[in-house]
Amino acid sequence: MSANKNTARVAGFIYLVVVITGMFSLAYIPQKLIDWNNSRLTFNNITNSPTLFRFGLYSSVICYVGFTFLPLFLYKLLRSVNKSHAKAMVILALVSVPLSFNNLQHKYAALTLTEKESFLQDILVEDLQSKLMFSLHQYNDGILLATVFWGLWLFPFGLLVYRSGFMPKFLGVLLMLGCIGYLINFTGNTLLENYSQIGIGKYMSMLPAVAEIATCFWLLFLGLQIKRNEK
Repeated sequence: MSANKNTARVAGFIYLVVVITGMFSLAYIPQKLIDWNNSRLTFNNITNSPTLFRFGLYSSVICYVGFTFLPLFLYKLLRSVNKSHAKAMVILALVSVPLSFNNLQHKYAALTLTEKESFLQDILVEDLQSKLMFSLHQYNDGILLATVFWGLWLFPFGLLVYRSGFMPKFLGVLLMLGCIGYLINFTGNTLLENYSQIGIGKYMSMLPAVAEIATCFWLLFLGLQIKRNEK
């Protein structure tokens, strides 16, 4: 089995870990535990399901660790296409990692507000609920900032895939569209107060999701068909 095939499979496996843990922490956990319009319900949900909340936090760590290694394996796979573009892909991806890790402190703050009873016993429950929502909103804003680089790295990645000759061109197009989707959502959420009510956000979010999931599975399964000559 060629080195390129092995690299594709490893990259695909890491990508799968990133996708699964990312969906769990960024989509499933908020849907189950967080009501952005009801601080009391959110506080009670997290207080009653601390293990689920902790699993969401832990899955975020796994996701970001995986995302640290993913662009390095993709660089190894795609550097022969264009080394400068491959370097740009790695740099833009890795910039998001410290931002993402640092942002997790807001989730740890939420744990403190729901579990440290001896430390917080003199604080009114209503104040705890308000502080909890503030921490969660801070975390959400941090995720929004990280999406700038989650989007930007997809453009050189998509360009490399498109020009590779051994990966489908449509995946490259999807990845570049995913970049645009991330950046449109960031711009809309930052500049427009009612952006979430417009309805375009969910469609823009689908672009990177479809692109990255499709690329992940191609690397895992169809990536075995790579016929590129080794150098």
